[in-house]
Amino acid sequence: MIQRAHDMGVDHMLCVSVNMEDFPQVLALAKEHDFIFASVGVHPNHDEGKEPTTEQLIVHTQDPDVVAIGETGLDYFRCSGDMTWQKERFVRHIHAGIESDKPLIIHSREAAADTMNILIAEQARDCGGVMHCFAEDWTTAKKALDIGFYISFSGIITFKNAQDMRDVAKKVPMDRLLVETDSPYLAPVPKRGKTNEPAYTSYVADVLAEVKDVSKEEISKITTDNFFNLFRSAQRRYAE
Repeated sequence: MIQRAHDMGVDHMLCVSVNMEDFPQVLALAKEHDFIFASVGVHPNHDEGKEPTTEQLIVHTQDPDVVAIGETGLDYFRCSGDMTWQKERFVRHIHAGIESDKPLIIHSREAAADTMNILIAEQARDCGGVMHCFAEDWTTAKKALDIGFYISFSGIITFKNAQDMRDVAKKVPMDRLLVETDSPYLAPVPKRGKTNEPAYTSYVADVLAEVKDVSKEEISKITTDNFFNLFRSAQRRYAE
């Protein structure tokens, strides 16, 4: 899988933590490959297992291979009822990001208003971050951009019925764009139905280039530069 990614021009990757139980595997992958980086955090849907404190998250960020806090945020699609526990977890992650100066990887599903209100109220602009697998409207994107966040597009942008996402992408400034997989989900056209993997970000870049009316080479360079501007403690392993 790593070789296929390199063959498609993907030189750096970020493996995102979704719970503390599997975090050691995430970190081990980053240790094994100097072009892979790690984040630390607990996904909003993960309601079992270890619940890290802000201090515990900060300790993990002292490892040089950990370049971000997350995946964190809110999800009202898969969880219902009293969402206080999700909001409290989210705030702890934001505080860890600010105190460790690590950007946040934000998950938001059917919770856009609360997500943005919490990010703004808790001063998340102080550490920055990315709205991962973005699937909201331009109003939400604009609020995120206004506090210095990046917008990351997944395979969704390649789907026939995702013109609204392409319209949003067209408005996002070039210096705030990122591409991702959301592996193993959301494989882009022409790989729909398959297990997603890093190599397939190439197809997302194809569509972004079309939307932005620039070359794929320019999109590739810009999104790579944006990655290192956002994940500022990550070190390039390949020449620009």
